[in-house]
Amino acid sequence: MKMLIKKIRDFQMQRRRNLFKKRVVKNALEYQEPLKVNGLSVVNSFTKLGKNVNFNGMKIKGAGKVTIGDNFHSGEDCVILTSFHQYDNGDSIPYDSSKSIHKDVTIEDNVWFGEKVMVLGGVKIGEGAIIQAGSVVVNNVPKCAIVGGHPAKIFKYRDIEHYDKLKKQKKFH
Repeated sequence: MKMLIKKIRDFQMQRRRNLFKKRVVKNALEYQEPLKVNGLSVVNSFTKLGKNVNFNGMKIKGAGKVTIGDNFHSGEDCVILTSFHQYDNGDSIPYDSSKSIHKDVTIEDNVWFGEKVMVLGGVKIGEGAIIQAGSVVVNNVPKCAIVGGHPAKIFKYRDIEHYDKLKKQKKFH
């Protein structure tokens, strides 16, 4: 009986993953296989996804372009915001009702987001960077930096020699 219940749960989980993936594939401007979507994820129509992208719950909102490189992994409940309300010289307060500002986001290869990461438009996240859970990224992040906080700040760098060795050996999760 336990085996049957496990098989049913596994089947239901795989079915949900397939639905999540179909939604991402339908909306993305471009994507490459393999693509894994393990949690409810939404992308805008200006999103380009590299190979081996893994979403565990990603929402990409707004009309800015988003480019995500190869071997990207996200934790649950991550958000990338690419559009903002215009508040200077607008037609009303607290913000203009007719204008929005759109800013692009670039995430290079081998980047890992922890759970509940938020990235604001206009940011570039360098290759191999790690974004700590709960962080809000408002500035560019250099290659192999490990950042955290609100706003996210660098507190460490990966061992770049070790990172480059694994990359050369093509040891990607």
